[in-house]
Amino acid sequence: MAEAETITGGCQCGAVRYRLKRAPDKVSVCFCRMCQKAVGGYFGAYAGLAIDDLVWIRAAPAIFASSEAAERGFCPTCGTPLTFAYTGSARTSVSAGSLDDPAAHPPSIAYGIEGRPPWFDEVCRLQGTRTEDDIPAQDIARYRSRQHPDREV
Repeated sequence: MAEAETITGGCQCGAVRYRLKRAPDKVSVCFCRMCQKAVGGYFGAYAGLAIDDLVWIRAAPAIFASSEAAERGFCPTCGTPLTFAYTGSARTSVSAGSLDDPAAHPPSIAYGIEGRPPWFDEVCRLQGTRTEDDIPAQDIARYRSRQHPDREV
């Protein structure tokens, strides 16, 4: 992988950062209740790869055994969900949202569809606004992000 193709990611605060040696070979979303609880959203999004292709470049995540079969990694400082892996597997997944460029890795399959809310297909058709549109000009400075930039600095 050329330097320009390096894939990196990490948590919101920047305490945990990683690099992928290769691009993920499968990106998925999962609507199962366990994934919903793990990410605090309607689904989890994961980029799968061989465990040997994941390199921690700043700290490593804390691990929670969410079942006898699976472990989930998260930043011990800010709580960002970072990984999902089946115990003893040679594969792991990073949370797609923790990638520095998540839009470059679209999902190709959905799991746990029994947990998908019946109204979910309507979400992308909702009327919307840009974040800045809802913040009065005098308050913009208060909303400046404290999260780590989406790249290694």
